[in-house]
Amino acid sequence: MSQRRGLLIIISSPSGAGKSTLSRRLLEWDRDIRFSVSATTRAPRPGEVDGVHYFFMSKEGFQDLVSRGDMLEHATVFGNSYGSPRGPVEDAINSGKDLLFDIDWQGGQQIRASALGKHVLSIFILPPSMKELERRLISRAQDSAEVIEKRMQQSRDEISHWPEYDYVLINDDLEATETRLRTIIEAERLRLSQQPGVVDVVRQLNAEYEGEA
Repeated sequence: MSQRRGLLIIISSPSGAGKSTLSRRLLEWDRDIRFSVSATTRAPRPGEVDGVHYFFMSKEGFQDLVSRGDMLEHATVFGNSYGSPRGPVEDAINSGKDLLFDIDWQGGQQIRASALGKHVLSIFILPPSMKELERRLISRAQDSAEVIEKRMQQSRDEISHWPEYDYVLINDDLEATETRLRTIIEAERLRLSQQPGVVDVVRQLNAEYEGEA
């Protein structure tokens, strides 16, 4: 058992609010943070490696994990299933590694409601304004005007779920938001539920006290 338990870090935001950039910076900042590898029933694409990009599974195998309660969250998208297997997540928690989840608010709800929910740290990233959110989407030059309009429409529903998260950060300055994000993670690592060794320390203190009495 590690000196601390790992966190399950869920960062959500509407597209363009900065989630991807902040997640990448967290991975660069601390090697104890790694992306959670999802399972999927879709076929591997060229260059994808099983266990690295996804755990590629049959529909029967995937459903078996769901039936046994061994899939922390799951959803079906365009006929293919995606989810987070419980086993690798538990291994990470017990080895003191934090997992970063690339999931939407619905997946976050499922993980928070799971048996491992006490290890969840959930953070919602808000844009400073809708006008700025649209500007960021346009400046990425990745999507057509139609796609941008659709993303803007979706953002309202996504933002409505902000009260469900442990922390909410307004990303009006990327560097400052990253600093606050690091501070939150460092503090949450000290949460009592994440420190299994504290019990032994208290027992030792009590034994020393009783020995002196």
